[in-house]
Amino acid sequence: MSDTLTKLTYQTFQQSKNYFGLAHKILSTRLMNLISPSENKATPIPSEILLKLQGRLNNLLEVDWQDAQNDVYPESLLFDNPWEDFFKYYPMIWFDLPQIWERAKQKNYQEFSREINIEGYPSYYVQNFHHQTNGYLSDLSANMYDLQVEILFGGSADAMRRRILAPLKESLKVFTDVPPTQRRVLDVACGTGRTLKAIRNTLPQASLYGTDLSPAYLRKANELLSQIPGELPQLLQANAEELPYLDNYFHAVTSVFLFHELPGVARQNVINECFRVTKPGGVFIICDSIQMSDSPEFEPMMHNFYETFHEPYYRHYMTDNLVERLEKAGFENIETQVHFVSKYLIAHKSV
Repeated sequence: MSDTLTKLTYQTFQQSKNYFGLAHKILSTRLMNLISPSENKATPIPSEILLKLQGRLNNLLEVDWQDAQNDVYPESLLFDNPWEDFFKYYPMIWFDLPQIWERAKQKNYQEFSREINIEGYPSYYVQNFHHQTNGYLSDLSANMYDLQVEILFGGSADAMRRRILAPLKESLKVFTDVPPTQRRVLDVACGTGRTLKAIRNTLPQASLYGTDLSPAYLRKANELLSQIPGELPQLLQANAEELPYLDNYFHAVTSVFLFHELPGVARQNVINECFRVTKPGGVFIICDSIQMSDSPEFEPMMHNFYETFHEPYYRHYMTDNLVERLEKAGFENIETQVHFVSKYLIAHKSV
């Protein structure tokens, strides 16, 4: 297949996911207003902001395509989609929506089924993030998560995750004396393993590790990662504020979509731990939501995010100085990037 035809196929694939996500949001919102009407706190988004947002999405997809063409990762990753999970779990999203609507209406933010064990978790984690049933502690949540995030971001979640891969691959070049099989990469709060899967495709010989607080999400990650070639990543249930690894152990550490769901103190603790376990010369890469400092024009959208979803720490995150937090921990040479609605911080530990 020619590059032109492949690119057109990729653009069509992404556009289809974007339209699907938009259609789902419109239909589900209309249905909610019929079945469970509630006060709408969302701020109308001006058309000029929506146009800017579309421009950012187009730029994201172009960078994604170019990284594949430049062999940062295989072209096949551009078309990676969990179709089996889509057909299996998409109906469940609809079945679960009435509970989500009612929970949001009643402001029940810490509602868990009796069979869910919530003992031993930090209080900030025992939340129905996004109003979802049983928070991050059920198999149903783990099974539906990737699909829910893809719908939320209009099919661009994986493209945003992949923006960590180019700086990750580039930063590892400093370890010229370390064989590829001995380079260790940790993904903190690895969730269902989508980021680790992308890293495995980019660094097929590296030793990969992942931690998460949720045993359900780790089970889902193990299921996903056991299906791909290469050494199986080592997964551990652990609090990112107390990583169970030796000092200076990893050549690189990554974290995707974690920090906006942490209170400020925990944010700093996690950054401190990531610095501790990163080798001198190593890199720590964060992917998370845009902030006011880099995207002030999108303030109405950020406001809508924490008003519409249960994101108790997002409002503080919007104005938190992550560069300052990274420097406080000891990181240097910190680069920031913005792609679509995500922000990236690439921080280095001096030799």
